[in-house]
Amino acid sequence: MELVLTTAIVAQLLSYLDSLPEPRILLNRDYVIVGANLAYMERYGHSQSLAGRRCYEVSHRYQRPCDEEGESCPLKSCLNTGHSQRILHIHHTPRGDEHVDVELTPIHNLAGDIEFFVEMIHTVRGASTSPDAAVLVGRSPTFNRMLEQVSRAAPSQADVLLLGESGTGKELVAQAVHDASQRSSGPFIAVDCSSLPENLFESELFGYEKGAFSGATQRKQGLVEAANGGTLFLDEVGDIPLGLQVKLLRLLETATFRRVGGIEPLRADFRLVAATHRDLKRMVNDGSFRRDLYYRISTFPILLPALRERMEDLPLLMEALLKRIAPGKKLIIHPSTLLCLSNYAFPGNIRELRNLIERATLLADGNVLLPEHFPDPCAELGISEPTAPTPDAVMTLEEVERQYLRWQLQHSGLSRKELAQRLGISERTLFRKLEHAHAELNTQ
Repeated sequence: MELVLTTAIVAQLLSYLDSLPEPRILLNRDYVIVGANLAYMERYGHSQSLAGRRCYEVSHRYQRPCDEEGESCPLKSCLNTGHSQRILHIHHTPRGDEHVDVELTPIHNLAGDIEFFVEMIHTVRGASTSPDAAVLVGRSPTFNRMLEQVSRAAPSQADVLLLGESGTGKELVAQAVHDASQRSSGPFIAVDCSSLPENLFESELFGYEKGAFSGATQRKQGLVEAANGGTLFLDEVGDIPLGLQVKLLRLLETATFRRVGGIEPLRADFRLVAATHRDLKRMVNDGSFRRDLYYRISTFPILLPALRERMEDLPLLMEALLKRIAPGKKLIIHPSTLLCLSNYAFPGNIRELRNLIERATLLADGNVLLPEHFPDPCAELGISEPTAPTPDAVMTLEEVERQYLRWQLQHSGLSRKELAQRLGISERTLFRKLEHAHAELNTQ
């Protein structure tokens, strides 16, 4: 009787899930997929039934649960807390690896015990693991933590403050917040606060009326008005002069503004995303940034990692930048070049990497980018000659990664634990990569 009852409940659950528009799957406590709804099968197009397979096998191709492979496991967390869990993962799909926002909800039986889980999956549109995508690119743990914050903040109306060093891609992240928001169909207006002279800041931001000052021969729309219904991105907000910060605060507090020379208050309808490389807390303590404005714009702060903190993404970033800088060329990154750059600190972050790659494409006569084409970082580290293989060899990113990991273990003097920490990955992940490389060597 109990088996029949459970089967009936499962059938009802699956029927209900089929009526929902989002991809969802039903799991039991043993990580086994009981069924997937129609939206899941349509979105991800699996050619075979998922029922009876384990979730970590389908999504990660693991033989063990995610937490045993160095990943966060929402099912394990759900069991421990008894509450819904949400996390960003990279899932294997028939279309390739994709960033997905996973939300797991427990289903309790009449005794109050967790018996099933419903997993809802949203594909994160603003990021990709493919170098061909014209969006944020990455797959390292630090990148994924940042992306998870973006996916949480974007659907809301909360103001977002992007923090991080110069060159980390704040405008791309701001665009990703906009694209995943309810205002995505509206305009995205970027304002470089550091480039606006103090005497022009107000008129550029709020616009002006005809005759407001000498040379104002006609009414001009300001950037706040241009952002109506969309997102206003204030880049380098820490560079706004102290005297003008109060006007920005009033705009945010009242959602109204006046054009320069105008009388009528106008309604402002935008979502604010601000960014800075400065330490705003220190500036508040120094008196160079208003405390009330800081608290107003920092509802949801997101820290962007420096490139040196996500070096696992370096091969992927280089390939993506090459496709954008030199789309008509089939350029190859030599392993010794990757080795050289992976030991460089990149004080200018991704912006510096892009500049280095663009210069290298001009210096290279052939289709292989060698250390000599990156004279500054490679000369500084004393790497000038390719080691192996020959420049004519075409290597996949996986092969380059495996060679690099083996070289590091042999020459860096770091333990596996230390190397994993430096790479921003778990020790289990590093062990798995090296184990895979060793297995391939034994079959050659």
